[in-house]
Amino acid sequence: MTRVDKTAAAVKMTTRAVLDALLPLMEDLSRDLPDAERYRRLLETSRSLFPSDAAALLRLEGDFLIPVAIDGLSSDTLGRRFRVSEHPRFLKLLAEHGPTRFPADSDLPDPYDGLVHGMVGELEVHDCLGCPLHIGGRAWGLLTLDALDPARFDTLDLPSLQTFLSLAAATVSVVERMDTLARNTEQERQRAEAYRQASGQSRREMIGSSVAHKRLVAEMRIAADSDLTVLILGETGVGKELVANGIHALSPRVGKPLIVLNCAALPDTLVESELFGHVRGSFSGASADRRGKFELADGGTLFLDEVGELSPSVQAKLLRVVQNGQLQRIGSDLDHKVDVRLIAATNRDLAEEVRAGRFRADLYHRLSVYPLRVPPLRERGRDTLLLAGSFLEENRSRLGLQSLRLSVEAQAALVAYTWPGNIRELEHLIGRSSLKALASHRERPRILTLTQRDLDLTNTPKLDAGLAAGLAAPTTGVAADTPGEDYRSAVTAFERDLIGQTLARHRHNWASVARELGLDRANLNRLAKRLGLK
Repeated sequence: MTRVDKTAAAVKMTTRAVLDALLPLMEDLSRDLPDAERYRRLLETSRSLFPSDAAALLRLEGDFLIPVAIDGLSSDTLGRRFRVSEHPRFLKLLAEHGPTRFPADSDLPDPYDGLVHGMVGELEVHDCLGCPLHIGGRAWGLLTLDALDPARFDTLDLPSLQTFLSLAAATVSVVERMDTLARNTEQERQRAEAYRQASGQSRREMIGSSVAHKRLVAEMRIAADSDLTVLILGETGVGKELVANGIHALSPRVGKPLIVLNCAALPDTLVESELFGHVRGSFSGASADRRGKFELADGGTLFLDEVGELSPSVQAKLLRVVQNGQLQRIGSDLDHKVDVRLIAATNRDLAEEVRAGRFRADLYHRLSVYPLRVPPLRERGRDTLLLAGSFLEENRSRLGLQSLRLSVEAQAALVAYTWPGNIRELEHLIGRSSLKALASHRERPRILTLTQRDLDLTNTPKLDAGLAAGLAAPTTGVAADTPGEDYRSAVTAFERDLIGQTLARHRHNWASVARELGLDRANLNRLAKRLGLK
């Protein structure tokens, strides 16, 4: 066989291999699959065609790139929000129309510094490739590939990469269309965002992938479609106001005001005025007529936070408004009719408060038409790491660091902790620990790693099955910052037992096991091999 024949045969074999790899993705376009599964298969195929040590798919939203799928990167990466203007590599990738490969000696900082599995220190010499994805003529986001070998992409087949990118764009387009059909119309969403910005409300994104979180979001969607009064129940710090914002944003009243009143922040005399308004001269200091929160929320939504703190006298007046939509301003005999969707929240057990005579039974039943329980952070497992990733990125930007990450032991400690203060406690912990850890360095580091010692969670309980979905196990080769044989043995035993039990429940269906545990298939396979389960 001549050299020409051998070359032609090699090209033919390469083409066949590419087609074999892409065919399942093409078939997926006509299947009803969860978004996460589509993206997982996309990255799995990208790494099989273009071998790399880490791959990520990031969606562009404003000035932020939001990871929607990762493979080979730290679990908390999914919770991060990368501000494009702070990352020169992302800026360059989005400015190009085709794939961009960075020189191994590029002096541009890498956004994934400290986040690639198998790397303890900084990413020094390595191969980095990024490709913009365009949907409908607009930049949708990026596909990034990183290899620790600086020559890994030397023999990259560009035609095959372009073919894969076209299919990747088609996959993303399918997900986008399905998401559009599943939620409110684009016009309503834009109106909600425009009102939120105009009113100065800074509503955070609800981050999570656990079963408990998904169940909450599903309940929110059901409640949002109606005008029923919602009573949000949950411990301090779980994000009840965020849930109320989400219900309003999903409701038909999205284009109308969302008015918030914290009932515990004001004395009784002011609460009544804040709720119902007053007329001039009705009390000392009432120099003009003033509308209350109910009138301000007319046509929209009124959120009463900590409603269990209201006094009996205010409860009686609130009941009248809830019953017939009529109110009287303080000092006035005139009735005002309002059309308000009411959402209330409390961290108290209102049923117990009713039994104790501290809360009116009739008002309780009026408020709890649709009770909605927000799960505490300890029940959300792996969501702890996603939320931590979001707070880490916020503090990385605030502290001017190249990378802010968690050690493996620190991640395990976060998941194992019971979080009496819930998400608010996690947010404060990350902020405090980041500041203290940075101050402990004589020279400012490029990569700051928070260890278990930095978190100072001295009373971290032993891991149990209730935290099963939360622990994202590291891949082989990840070194701990503060290794401890007993701790590692306990974690390894927990992982082996957890995966074994889940396998038995799903009759050794590894795909189902990966979905229940919230792990990437490739990471689960590597973990199973390390534990001797495969």
